[in-house]
Amino acid sequence: MSPTTFRCLYQHSVRLLTVIAFSMMTFSLANAQQAVPVSVKQVDGNWTLMRDGKPYQIKGAGGEASLKLLSQLGGNSGRVWGVDETTKARLDEAHKNGITVAVGLWLEHERHGFDYSDADAVEQQAKRTLDAVKQYKNHPAVLVWGVGNEMEGEGKNPAIWKHIEDICQRIKKEDPNHPTMCVIAEMGERKIQDMHQMCPSLDIIGINSYGGAVSVPQRYRENGGKKPYIVTEFGPLGTWEVGKNNIDAIDEPTSGAKAQMYRDAYASFAADQKNCLGSYAFIWGHKQEGTATWFGLLLPNGKKLAAVDALTELWTGKPPTNRCPEIESLTLTGGNVVQGEQQVEVKLKATDPENRILQTNWVLLREADQYVTGGDKQATPPDFSSAIKRSGPEGATLKMPTLGGLYRLYAYVDNGSGAATANIPLMVEGKALEEPGKKVKLPYFVYDDAGQEQMFSPSGWMGNTDALSVEDSTDNPKTGKTCLECQYSSTSGWGGVVWQHPESDWGDKAGGVDVSGATKLSFWVRGTNGQEKIKFGFGLIGRGKPYFDTAKKEMEVQLEKDWKKVTVDLTGMDLRRIKSGFFFSAASSQEPLKFYLDGIVFE
Repeated sequence: MSPTTFRCLYQHSVRLLTVIAFSMMTFSLANAQQAVPVSVKQVDGNWTLMRDGKPYQIKGAGGEASLKLLSQLGGNSGRVWGVDETTKARLDEAHKNGITVAVGLWLEHERHGFDYSDADAVEQQAKRTLDAVKQYKNHPAVLVWGVGNEMEGEGKNPAIWKHIEDICQRIKKEDPNHPTMCVIAEMGERKIQDMHQMCPSLDIIGINSYGGAVSVPQRYRENGGKKPYIVTEFGPLGTWEVGKNNIDAIDEPTSGAKAQMYRDAYASFAADQKNCLGSYAFIWGHKQEGTATWFGLLLPNGKKLAAVDALTELWTGKPPTNRCPEIESLTLTGGNVVQGEQQVEVKLKATDPENRILQTNWVLLREADQYVTGGDKQATPPDFSSAIKRSGPEGATLKMPTLGGLYRLYAYVDNGSGAATANIPLMVEGKALEEPGKKVKLPYFVYDDAGQEQMFSPSGWMGNTDALSVEDSTDNPKTGKTCLECQYSSTSGWGGVVWQHPESDWGDKAGGVDVSGATKLSFWVRGTNGQEKIKFGFGLIGRGKPYFDTAKKEMEVQLEKDWKKVTVDLTGMDLRRIKSGFFFSAASSQEPLKFYLDGIVFE
């Protein structure tokens, strides 16, 4: 063999070996992550979650905070609500720390305008969820697929359950290694029964529950639950489950009191060995929802709160070292209704279980525009902490802001490894608006055909607007010559209309009407068939907008065939700027809706 021939053969062999090596490396990288098989198994009538052939009881928390910390404290699983650009990193972090993840596949909500009767939109949503399953099905940290979160609303639209079943069927064909779960808000009247009947491919039911968390096992059985379930959110009483105080604010339990709520709920789930596969505490991190501290297990600086100590002991069977401090009391020396620039004194009593030195931080925020958000993102209210003139470990002195309205004073007590929180709401009497609405004489009609200038326009259309209509009608008006005929023609979904000022404005423009002095909003309504249920109210624009409604209220009304007068009590409300003077929201109950309105008036 000549030198030239040998050199050519050698170079060819090197290239061939390089190609083989690169191909093997590419194959190895593509298959570096292998799914850990997970299933649900029923033995002697008890459901068990099996992971890699071994029983796996979920000791989890949902949220975005450190999974390394969760693992160190005894947790074994995290939960996310949807798939986005952060999902891969979150799964990798989980796997690195021995944590699994319930991966949420977000489904849109009707209250946000999604129409489950729109076949194209529903199919696009199904394809999006399947794409996420294909992308992450082999990641070893995946535990279950969480199909949707509280997308069912009241649970009365069968199209949603049909969609859930379709997605679960497709997931099972694509990924046999992970169970499917659908997460609902509480249990409702028929949610559990309908899911069993209409979603046979669904493996697990996820239940979000707060005030009723302790009774979940009992109520699940009473509702006919046969499938295994996971409590996918639990925590303190929800902001929607707490009554208002004398200033129309809610009183928040201390972090120590909330810890006991977590403890009681967890103990109830753990005792249900028949159906419960485990739970996820809410929220692993912090969140502005109603208040700055209502649901967070951790503070923004990462410090744990007492509920984390309680969960650590429940997860590990051992009390934690370096426990959080405790706020025994936070009290006002006077009343909670004050004047602008008035001096306010508060007293604080806090202790530490290991007698460590405590640091105290005080914050005064404007109160949030609403307490019930449906879990939606809420902006942090404006900070007025400059009003705090003296502060220390035993209390604080404030010179209240001049701007009228609700405020909340927060006390944060820190012992170096953990913290405690408590707060007090305060009402400052006085002017709360720089630009009130146009003052009008009472009675003031939102709708009437008597010739009064009507500032409000039915311009804010919501939901499935293609199925909506609002027209003048001469069909048996209650007052005058005409009434309003309102229709929602779709057999699913929902639609609604808001009477706005200015027209088509959702809080970005000055305007509105000042109806101060009104004690009630009344209107006449009748249905075509009777028994229809429609939501009515006013004031939909929250404080996140520059020009918000200063008051709001809504109610569900069951209609009758004959005209029925409905009255909304306005006693004690701030009515100086009403920009959304009236609204209705109609959800179909599998048949079109038609109803009539007349004489909508502030008086």
